[in-house]
Formats: sequence, structure tokens, C-alpha cells
Amino acid sequence: MRDRDVRKSVWRWLEFAHAGDPDTLMLDELGILNGATRIDIAVINGKMEGFELKSERDTLERLPTQRDLYNKVFDLISIVVAENHREAAQDIVPEWWGLAIASSAPGGVQVTYERQPEANPALDAATVASLLWRDEAVSILERYGAARGVRSKPREALYDRLAMTLDLDTVRAEVRSALKARAGWRVDRRFQQCGDLLLS
Repeated sequence: MRDRDVRKSVWRWLEFAHAGDPDTLMLDELGILNGATRIDIAVINGKMEGFELKSERDTLERLPTQRDLYNKVFDLISIVVAENHREAAQDIVPEWWGLAIASSAPGGVQVTYERQPEANPALDAATVASLLWRDEAVSILERYGAARGVRSKPREALYDRLAMTLDLDTVRAEVRSALKARAGWRVDRRFQQCGDLLLS
């Protein structure tokens, strides 16, 4: 069972779950905290949901670091693991993460949820804001009359200003809107090609 097989199965399930929803954007390999790590699949609509995939050939060595960063960003998080990683993954991720098991099946990989994700209690506004490009962060600050003194500063200062100026729900909404508004950014929406993967 390879990563691409697990990814393809999860994509198919997500496409079915969000079929007919023009407000949903799904992405492979969304960078977190300016590329410090990447989540395998991100689903963005009225919330941000992340899916981390671990196939049989993967290790869980990076999962603690990934967990700590994902916890600051995504409203809902699920881990999809091969059976050989089930117990170790359960020891690493919080109980509010969703847990799904990927197993070999005729014609591909079958993914079965064992635990549905619950609302993330650990979101961090500045880290959510770090998903923004610099010009997006400046534009949002200008709309709220809060860009003075930080326009030319490092982007981290922009993210901190957003977190200090806006409440968490507003930061989340602004980030979701910015991500969905990026024209031609990596994929245009569902059912498109992303990198060398055919999302079908």
C-alpha cells in the first residue's frame, strides 16, 4: 500500500462528501507556518479541515511535530493510517482528532473511520494568519485600519498584528476567504489535476 493509493482513496471519499458544493476548495500538500510542514490534504469551506496520511511505508517520526502545528491551524483534523500504525498513532494524536484506517481492498484502498473529528480547542490566531501571503495580510489589515507601522515589517509582524487586532473567528474567516480567492493557485478546485496526481 503506497501513499498515492491512500491519497487517491481519501480524495475520492472527499469528492463524494463535498459533491455539489462550489464553496469547497480541496488541496494537496498545504504548507503550514511558511512551509515548516505540510498537511497532506486540506479542505476549506466554512471551516478548515486537515487530513494527514500515513501509509504502510511511512514512519511516524515527524507526527509529533506535525501534530503540534496542525493543532494551531485546523478546525478539524483527521489522521488516516495503515493498520500497522494504528496503535502508535493513537498514542501520539489527541482524542479529538479523527482516526481512520486504510486497508488494502480489491481495486485499491478502503478507508474506514473509527473516530470522527471533534472541534479543535487549541487554535492559534497568529498561526492561522500565517497561511496568508504577505500582500493578503496587508490588504486585510488595511481594511480594518490596522496596517499602520507594519506594512514594511517581516510577515510575522503582520500575522501578530492580525491576531492582536481581530478575534479568532474573524481571522479564520478572512484566511478561508483569501485561500479560496487565489486565482489559479495550485489547483482551481475539486476534480482537477494537482501535481502529478489525477483527482478522480
